Amino acid sequence: MVAWIVIAVVAVVVLAVLSRTVRIVPQARAGVVERLGRYSRTLSPGLAMLVPFIDRLRPLLDLREQVVSFPPQPVITEDNLVVNIDSVIYFQVTDAKSATYEIANYLQGIEQLTVTTLRNVIGGMALEKTLTSRDEINGQLRGVLDEATGKWGIRVNRVELKAIDPPASIQESMEKQMRADREKRATILQAEGQKQSQILTAEGDRQAAILRAEGERQATILAAEGQAKAIETVFTAIHEGKPDAELLAYQYLQMLPQIARGDANKVWIVPSDLQQAVGRLAGGLAATVVPQASNGAEPV
Repeated sequence: MVAWIVIAVVAVVVLAVLSRTVRIVPQARAGVVERLGRYSRTLSPGLAMLVPFIDRLRPLLDLREQVVSFPPQPVITEDNLVVNIDSVIYFQVTDAKSATYEIANYLQGIEQLTVTTLRNVIGGMALEKTLTSRDEINGQLRGVLDEATGKWGIRVNRVELKAIDPPASIQESMEKQMRADREKRATILQAEGQKQSQILTAEGDRQAAILRAEGERQATILAAEGQAKAIETVFTAIHEGKPDAELLAYQYLQMLPQIARGDANKVWIVPSDLQQAVGRLAGGLAATVVPQASNGAEPV
């Protein structure tokens, strides 16, 4: 019975010694080993052997890139307005020894350094510039943080501002201003549209008037040319036929009803030679009618 107890005790002691001697470090982790309270070495991923009760392995450090989101921080802008800013830090431990011994809590150090840097950067900007200069703010934050955390064995890869929340009154004023700007742009666009419409309408009317005038001009020219051609043809026919005065008088008598149709035709001018020709024509007609009447025919 006693032997079994001794064996059990020995087994427990062996297991305790082995647990303190053999350590396995996972991938992307690093462990700092202290020997009798002083830094000894940094363990890389894999199997490691320690001297029991002499070497002590501190908590493993994660070497992967980490993301830390800090709560909103009140920051005063250059124009004395308080805004709440949410920030996100992407960092990575590059030196386990420095991250262990150069600072007690590097997460708290990064947070406080971010807050103070934000206040310095935002304090030199007006609210409008703060809302529109996120890339500039991120760049300045990253530069300051990376420089300050370098001695801690930490590299800051990215800094992002999740939100910049101005006071409620300022938000309401900004919304009113944006609404007024949108209404102004809409009014300007509508006025520009009406202006362009009126310009196009006027241009269309002008082109239509020009085309109508051109058509009327061409029609008048063609009508005048037709009349000139007709007059020329009639004049040529008259000259070739060599009409006498009686024929002209007869044609004139045929045209009298057409001349009398106009309301403005009140006075007629008859040439003297035409009167003589009409007289001779009337005499000739009477001489023709009288012999017919003497032959027993009814006068016309």
